[in-house]
Amino acid sequence: MAGSKQKNRLVLSIAAALFLGIVVMETFIPANVVGAYGFVLPILLVATVRNRKLMYLTVALCIIATYIGLLRPAKPGRFVSAVINRTVVVCVLGIVAYVSMTGEERKAREEAARAALALQTENLLRANAQLVDIKDKLNRSERLAAVGQLVASVAHEVGTPLHSIAWHVQALAEEPGVTPEMKKRIEIIDEQINRVVQIIQDLLSSTRQRKPEPAWLPVERLVRPVAALMEPAFHAKGVALRVELGPDPPQVWADADKLQQVLVNLLTNALTATPSGGEVRVTVGIRPASTDEADAGARAGRPPVERMVTVTVSDTGCGMPKEHLQRAFEPFFTTKALGRGTGLGLFLSREAVAAHGGCLTIDSEEGKGTTVVIALPGLQERPVEVV
Repeated sequence: MAGSKQKNRLVLSIAAALFLGIVVMETFIPANVVGAYGFVLPILLVATVRNRKLMYLTVALCIIATYIGLLRPAKPGRFVSAVINRTVVVCVLGIVAYVSMTGEERKAREEAARAALALQTENLLRANAQLVDIKDKLNRSERLAAVGQLVASVAHEVGTPLHSIAWHVQALAEEPGVTPEMKKRIEIIDEQINRVVQIIQDLLSSTRQRKPEPAWLPVERLVRPVAALMEPAFHAKGVALRVELGPDPPQVWADADKLQQVLVNLLTNALTATPSGGEVRVTVGIRPASTDEADAGARAGRPPVERMVTVTVSDTGCGMPKEHLQRAFEPFFTTKALGRGTGLGLFLSREAVAAHGGCLTIDSEEGKGTTVVIALPGLQERPVEVV
């Protein structure tokens, strides 16, 4: 826009200079009516500015300047012919003005139509992209729903005989003739049955997400139990686990069970990606809430959120290439070996954090490590009692 205004000013300056030059020439170097035809040039220049008022003013000035030439002394009997000649010039100027102005206005309408078409095309492409994205999400939801139904069906079918087996195993252990060796084997069988039951429950919990029941609680209540739970695994692999909560850990809006599950998932991923001798760090921070985050809290019926509490899990592991990072939150996407991962961990973790009005972001660089940030609504005012 600024460039266009500058261009128009330059064009008008040239047109004004040409007009004055022709007037001076007509005054001091009379060339009969030939010089008056030069007024065509400023008219053509003014037409490019596409302003009718300016065009009317320019044509009026050119007509006046053309007829002013009649005031100069003329040979006897030539005045009438001079009037006719200059009238012809004025008609030519009027025709040039009309043709050039209508031509420029037609160009302006065509440019506006092309701009509107480009805008409509851009909106259409954006809407199409959103439609494709929604379709992908719907497909993922359908797949998750199918998996959930499958797992629920398997759990029901397998659970019934498992309970029967467990009951018989417990009854067998109470038989009077059972030897200590047999009791030891029965305990192993009972442990393995419990393990199968736990696996089924984990599958059910990963496909049938319960609605979170958040409350204000200290962030250390999320981090400390998970760090204590994962510490033996880190120690066994030779990976250092550092936890930095700060001198005054803030309170967050969280369902402890749901977010501890998220942290377990993130720490398990970090441990898998980090070689022996590496380090995984969990740090707690605070940042101002964005407009979208504040609006999300208001829509959920919570008090206004002014700050977000962040829990960052960073590792010095292998990191991820860009093509894997872009797909990190896609359900069923995994780089682990078959049977070592479902590809649902990060997807479900992000869903769980989003259900609290927060967000989960990930950044990674191949060869340098990965950083995952959980942002949750933080309590702005005085602390409340721990629920």
